[in-house]
Amino acid sequence: MIKTKVASLVCCLGDIDDPRKASNGTLHDFLEILVIAISAILSDGDTIEDIAEWGRTKEAWLREFLVLRKGVPSGKTFLRIFPALDPKQFEAAFRRWVAGVVGALKGVMAVDGKTVRGSGSGGESAIPMVSAFATEWGLVLGQEKVASKSNEITAIPELLKALSIHGLLVRIDALGCQKSFARQITDQEGDYRLAVKGNPPGLLAAIEAEFIDQYPLEEVDRHRQVHKSPGRIVAPIASVLPAKGVVDLADWPKCKRIGLIDSLRKIGDNESKLERRYYILSREWTAEELAAATRSHWGIENRVYWVLDVTFDEDASTVRKGNAPQNFSLLKKIVLNLLRLDTTDKTKCSLRMERKRAAWDDAIRGHWCIIRHEKLT
Repeated sequence: MIKTKVASLVCCLGDIDDPRKASNGTLHDFLEILVIAISAILSDGDTIEDIAEWGRTKEAWLREFLVLRKGVPSGKTFLRIFPALDPKQFEAAFRRWVAGVVGALKGVMAVDGKTVRGSGSGGESAIPMVSAFATEWGLVLGQEKVASKSNEITAIPELLKALSIHGLLVRIDALGCQKSFARQITDQEGDYRLAVKGNPPGLLAAIEAEFIDQYPLEEVDRHRQVHKSPGRIVAPIASVLPAKGVVDLADWPKCKRIGLIDSLRKIGDNESKLERRYYILSREWTAEELAAATRSHWGIENRVYWVLDVTFDEDASTVRKGNAPQNFSLLKKIVLNLLRLDTTDKTKCSLRMERKRAAWDDAIRGHWCIIRHEKLT
């Protein structure tokens, strides 16, 4: 259950160390800088230039709850802060805030990767990050940057380690079908649904053979669906079988089911080839439960990544210096969570329009404002 304690975000942000050296004479309060940045992004700002200009034009409103002894920071100040800010500390503060707001989560957590395309320049590759997402609430639970010259396999364990996954079902696609991940998830008292492709090959061959042998039998648990949308039809068939005798429990602890989803897709007059996906599960799911969970996995694409790209213009961001891409991405995920957490606003509009309303109307912004319950002194 979500426990809306939005003001607790300020307490969590207060635990982050100011990256500036006090000996250099800091003019602006570090916590106020973070509050201004989040408020500006909430108010439809997408760039550091937007943040600085929004703060300047809304200084009178900001002074209702901020001290601003030296006024609103300039764009140069924001440009110095975010590349230097420790992303590990920022991420830890974000996770503490989310954990305090949502309490003990139940349901499904999806783990997936996304590259912040605009972060690459001068021969440097764009920065990939792995995020965890609570599918039921549409909330980002945490993120982890993929280390240079590495891949998501190294980042996923670090992200999982930092999160409480007790009682959650963790869904990871084919890159995450690793024995170590299955062991880590069960050690942290979670469950897994891992997609199986070419890796590891022995597991895939065993699952394929079992479904070939059992598929003609009527008693196999199957679930058929047809999903229609304008110009598009998707017809998946989900099947599950016991994992016993097929999956080695020494390698894949607590594995209880193997799953198969056959899917045909028709877009306009064009019908796709049969798409076949295999899974291993540590829960005794029915075919219907597998179908529902697999369909909801794409929520991280539609409800997080698509929103970050389209509503927050993340891929167009040219923030590249130091830790700035990682920190700026987290700022936008904070705002995404803020908008999704509130259940009191009954206005039915898109997240994009909610940000514009916050930009246009001081009263609406005051409703969303992260520090509306306290004045910083």
